[in-house]
Amino acid sequence: MNEPAPLSDRSRGVTLGLAVVGGVFGLHRFYAGRVESGVWMCVTLGGLGVWYLYDVVVIAAGDMRDGAGRRIARWGVAEGMSPPAPDRLEDAEERLRRLEAQTAELAERLDFAERLLTQQRERERLPRGQA
Repeated sequence: MNEPAPLSDRSRGVTLGLAVVGGVFGLHRFYAGRVESGVWMCVTLGGLGVWYLYDVVVIAAGDMRDGAGRRIARWGVAEGMSPPAPDRLEDAEERLRRLEAQTAELAERLDFAERLLTQQRERERLPRGQA
């Protein structure tokens, strides 16, 4: 029996949105992994609009293919994709915590520097004997 052709993990909704917004520049083709044709679309401004319109129709019909030749048919972004691995999620949470701590430290340093600058300006405004 014929097995169904594998579907791309790319979203047809995202592809169509990119085609409508930046299709003359080939954004949807870059997203789909078709970089070479994306460059050509960018250089020719979507084939002077003809290639762009053709792609919008093909994507809407669900016949667009990604760089590996798989059909881009799923509308949702997360459909058919596996959930993130727990260790990757924990790693991302840890990185976020470290980033928050670094941001808080930088905010404290900036506040301290602003206070020092304010004090220096106030000293410069006072007559020499009062500083």
